[in-house]
Amino acid sequence: MTLARTKWSAALVLLVGLLVSAAAMAGPRARDLGVPFDGTPGALNAITDVAGVEVGHATVISGDGPLVIGKGPYRTGVTIIHPLGKGSIDGVAAGRAVINGTGEWTGMHLVDEIGSFLGPVALTGSGNVGLVHQSLMDWSIGKVPEEALFSRVLPVVAETLDSRLNDVFGHGLTREHVFAALDGAKGGPVAEGNVGGGTGMIAYTFKGGIGTSSRIVSAGDKRYTVGVLVQANHGSREDLRIAGVPISKEIKGAWPEINGIAALGPDAGKPQDKNSLLIVIATDAPLMPHQLERLARRAALGVGRNGSTAGALSGELALAFSTSHVIPLGQAPRLPALINDTDSATMNALFSGVVQATEEALVNQLVASETMTGANNVKVYGIPHDQLQRIMKARFQRR
Repeated sequence: MTLARTKWSAALVLLVGLLVSAAAMAGPRARDLGVPFDGTPGALNAITDVAGVEVGHATVISGDGPLVIGKGPYRTGVTIIHPLGKGSIDGVAAGRAVINGTGEWTGMHLVDEIGSFLGPVALTGSGNVGLVHQSLMDWSIGKVPEEALFSRVLPVVAETLDSRLNDVFGHGLTREHVFAALDGAKGGPVAEGNVGGGTGMIAYTFKGGIGTSSRIVSAGDKRYTVGVLVQANHGSREDLRIAGVPISKEIKGAWPEINGIAALGPDAGKPQDKNSLLIVIATDAPLMPHQLERLARRAALGVGRNGSTAGALSGELALAFSTSHVIPLGQAPRLPALINDTDSATMNALFSGVVQATEEALVNQLVASETMTGANNVKVYGIPHDQLQRIMKARFQRR
């Protein structure tokens, strides 16, 4: 393949990613279909309601038909979160929680040890972790002063397994895609569904992907924002609850197919056990690392509201960071105030915000994700909007 053709192919894949992202942003969200949620969302109902947070996606969709390892088809990508914006070289205080540990999130030993990380967070497919890890290091050259580059040798990269729709052993994602997501990240509305790291994911046996939500919480005269972004590739339909409704008993059809024949469902066996879920929590509350770990642990309660039981092979991991507890390299941390652990009113408000935003982000990703056919002609359906809207109207018509 000539260099010109290679560049054209890469540009075409990036263009597809941009078009898919735009389409995902234009569709309805869970609230538009009548799904009720507790709490008060921010203006965007997204992780970017936390001031300074930027999100970028690169989406790779190419090829059709039988899987040929190394050649596709590809249904993959990467999602980037810059805690303080792509122009910052400072770190943030952080804490993490493991709901179930059969997954990978690099850089977490550093979070455990010193309660912070530097640089962006990347969410991607399992087969892309090495490429994304190296790309984050490469991107830092020219972005970070040379004397500080050592701070970028432990990038924060997390994965979920997109093997049912994507050639995970191929190299559909490139360094250029990662750079595009890093450089294209911005505040404002966040594309959801079949975008970025969520492109090839499946959740609750429906098409899954990226979802986000936020909450404004108050305690006395204090007011904070909590934002959540998820990459969902977990759960079974029989466990799924939306606003407490057992969806598996209500929604008909839309089971995954292979060459037009149902591959899952009441008469077609069980879903595969290997699943994963990634949860990123941002807040402007001035929290210490151990308090952020407490927030990260509460994400499991939001996941549980939607019925997931964190199966034995489901890698379900959460990371929380504070944008107001800044860790400048080689300088004293910047923290405007402290929230005492015994300040139950404030901590409980933050806990509730995490639980509520996690629950809604998971439903938003289901609503945003659209039907996709991938490798080996596996077809996974988006959750039927008409059925979900009808179910919500019947159950909550008095609201």
